[in-house]
Amino acid sequence: MIFLPLSCRTTSPLTVAPGATVTVVNSDSAEHTVTADSGNAFDVDVDGKGTTTFTAPTTPGTYAFHCTYHPRMHGQLIVK
Repeated sequence: MIFLPLSCRTTSPLTVAPGATVTVVNSDSAEHTVTADSGNAFDVDVDGKGTTTFTAPTTPGTYAFHCTYHPRMHGQLIVK
């Protein structure tokens, strides 16, 4: 589970299995995204006070991500 906001800092990486469902919970009123830094592995919008899910990539690796609206918010998704 990824919790937003990320407090404008890096959070602990989240480790999931390939193809797992990842839940994103936004606890503040601002809209956020969870967007892979490179490629198009994932890109989801999360409304203020909202929750959404996405499917983790099926290729193992470390995927850096950021919020499109707040570029200082970033983290890592580890798929293994």
